[in-house]
Order: sequence, then C-alpha cells, then structure tokens
Amino acid sequence: MPRKAIRVMTGDLVARARAGDGGAFSELTEPHRRELQVHCYRMLGSYQDAEEALQETMLSAWQGLAEFEGRASLRTWLYRIATNRCLDARRAAGRRPPKAWDIPGVVPPEPTRLGEVAWLEPFPDALFEGALDAPPGPEARYEQAQSISLAFVTALQLLPPRQVAVLVLRDVLGFQADEVARMLDSSLESVNSALKRARAGLQRPLTTAGRKSRPADSPSEGGILEKFVSAYEAADLDEIVALLTDDVFISMPPIPYEYEGRDPALRFIAALFGAGRTFDLVPTRANGQPAFGTYLRMAGQRPGTGILVLSLAGDRISAITRFEKYVLPWFGLPASLPSR
Repeated sequence: MPRKAIRVMTGDLVARARAGDGGAFSELTEPHRRELQVHCYRMLGSYQDAEEALQETMLSAWQGLAEFEGRASLRTWLYRIATNRCLDARRAAGRRPPKAWDIPGVVPPEPTRLGEVAWLEPFPDALFEGALDAPPGPEARYEQAQSISLAFVTALQLLPPRQVAVLVLRDVLGFQADEVARMLDSSLESVNSALKRARAGLQRPLTTAGRKSRPADSPSEGGILEKFVSAYEAADLDEIVALLTDDVFISMPPIPYEYEGRDPALRFIAALFGAGRTFDLVPTRANGQPAFGTYLRMAGQRPGTGILVLSLAGDRISAITRFEKYVLPWFGLPASLPSR
C-alpha cells in the first residue's frame, strides 16, 4: 500500500480512537503489541514485569492519544511510552530482594558466588513469533537472535536503567540518536554519552559469560540434546559432566546461587539427584535456546519442578539456567505429568 494511503488510513484510525472507538485503537496498536512486549522484556528481564509494563503502556497510550501529534510514527510514540514505563519499573524492581533456597530435600553445595541478577525470567519462543519481524533500523548492531538470548538479557540487567534504554533503542532496535533523545526527553549529547558507557559496560559480562547459544537449526544441536536428555533422565552424572564445557555456568534465579566450572557444577547436579531423585524432561524453547520442563518421578505422580534453559558452545553445554515451576504454564507445559 502506498505510504500516502497508509498515512490517511492511520489518521482516520487515530481520529476514531480519539473519539472513543476502542476497536480503532486496537487496530492501530495491535501490530506493535508483540514487539513492544519483547522490548519491555529486554529492559526488565522478567516475563511478568514485561507483561505488566505492556499493559500500562497500552493504557497510557489510550488515555494520552490526544497528545500524539504525528510528528513521529505511531510505533516510535508507543516505544517512547513503553521505554519510560520500563524505566519506572526498573527503578522499583531494584529494591526486590533475592529468594532464599527452598528446594525441599536438597542441600545445596557452597556456590561459586552469589549472582547480581536474581529476578530473571525466561521468555517462551512461541511469543517471539511476529515480534522480530520488524526489521531493525540502520543503527542496529546486534542480531535479533543474540538480542533475546539469556546472556544478553542478563547482561542488560547489570547496567543502569537509562543506559539500558539507550542501548536497546540504539543498538538493538536501530533508532537514530535524535529519535532516542526525544523519546527520553534528553539531549543528544546525553544519549551519546550513555550509549558509550553502556557499550563499555555490556562487553565485560557478555565476554566473561560467553554463553551465546547456537542457532536452533544447528545440525549438531539435536545430538547434544538427545545425549543430555538420556543422561539427565538416567541421573548419569558422568555422562552429564562429559557434555559440559570446562567453564560451564549454572544459575537459578531468583535464588542467587551460581556455580562456575565442571567440579562445582558436578556437586550441584549431584545434590539435585540426591536421595534417589530422578526426573523426566519435556522439550520446549526459551529465549531462542533449547529448554526442558523438569518433572520429578514420585510414586503415583510426576510434579513439575521447573525449566532448564541450555546454552551451547561447540559440541558442549556452556550454561544451564534453572527457573522455578511457576513458569511452566507460560510454555504450555502442565503442572504435572500423568504417573507411569
């Protein structure tokens, strides 16, 4: 459709929405809803917080539609609202304490360290469909697959909120510097300075973690995952450890315990399998990475215990991130499996 026709159609929808037509407002905003949700997730690192920020964004847009003057595109205007909602949420979430260890029947080994990012949540791959279709602007520096990985999202949470906003808008979405300055009610100089600091701050955690996962269609991924499932369901520690890189990294937000290296990882996995505990795994995907719902085998039942998200490097597993059982429904997984 010609651009002039699109502008006319958009203008008509805006006029109707301003007059209180909820259907027109939905028609205006629905094409952007999914990508805005992903934007909020990148900034907040939490599926639940992103959903809340998205709802607040849509409410603010509905209530403030009279302020939309059309100088920028509707998409840019919505990103401005969403970014500022996320900045408010980041400041509030900074006061949230980590969670104490509460896995019944498991005594954890001494962690390598306590993580700085406790309140991280996975994002189902199914919800990325359509969200990454909009091509990034010419200023973008990151591939879409990398920008949704757990490593990248985790690293963002270590930056100050305003630096996160600038880096995501500039380097992930590709907005121009002057556009970002207007979105944040800031100066061009301030935006460029924040971007420079954000880029420098982001390199260390990404380089140190080295947790970039292979593409989903990698020919060797299936073989690695098949071996992992076989070893994990058999509680075969030797086979599991053989699949790990020397610097493998295990984390379990919102519990802050982290284990780095094969020996610490071995001790932690051994603790999970203690007292004869065994599990069944159900495949899924999160953040563009392979993942598994975990179900504990018990007499007469198999309750869900959480989700494991894997990062792969070469022919080995470089990171395992464990999330709690409340995330299972987000992936269409049941709270429990039928007993065998």
